[in-house]
Amino acid sequence: MTAANYWAIVPAAGSGQRFDTEVAKQFQCLGDHLVAQHSLSRLLTISCITKIIVPSDMTSPYWQQVPAAADTRVELVAGGVERVHSVLQGLLAIRDRANSDDWVLVHDMARPCITSGDINKLIGELVDHAVGGILATSVTDTLKTVDAGNHIQATPDRSLYRAAQTPQMFRYGLLLKALETMLSDGQMPTDEASAIEYLGEQAKVVEGRRDNIKITHREDLIIAAAIMNQQEAEQCA
Repeated sequence: MTAANYWAIVPAAGSGQRFDTEVAKQFQCLGDHLVAQHSLSRLLTISCITKIIVPSDMTSPYWQQVPAAADTRVELVAGGVERVHSVLQGLLAIRDRANSDDWVLVHDMARPCITSGDINKLIGELVDHAVGGILATSVTDTLKTVDAGNHIQATPDRSLYRAAQTPQMFRYGLLLKALETMLSDGQMPTDEASAIEYLGEQAKVVEGRRDNIKITHREDLIIAAAIMNQQEAEQCA
């Protein structure tokens, strides 16, 4: 049996609406580099990844400020209207090169604090899995369900819940089928795992680090910078 290849898809076609700016969050400055540079450079440390496909606005001048985008393992392709469409574009871009059993790691470009340790942990725990899985963290806050008027209705058992992160890693053929099926049925997956669920498949959860935050609002850049400083200090210790 041929060993499975590893591909990464990093959708980066989003806008900067929540930043209240025309500059998308992947092109915001984070320390000495743009967010996209941090995210791509961390994925590039994983030697088993054959290609990193980046569905995006290929005409953006900001790519000139992302040195990692010029790496031979990084390939920019046209993105889609929504995140799911961009991921699908990425999958279709490698259709003639990927085998059905190959692995695809889908990662949010807005998660620049991902560590190589977590990526390798995800790969290691899923290498023999038939479906795949995701990085996620246990929920520590007390959860509440509310009605339309914001009145508390119940307090669910938080031990049954996990906060999903990325990368999310699935077999190429299965992920392609899941996304195409869900979209053809008029459904919009919230992430890759939800599309896998839609097919009735079970994905595995791999515990991730809590510092793998997603940059959504402008203040998240400050938090991400502090996290990166701490991660650098850990490496030097």
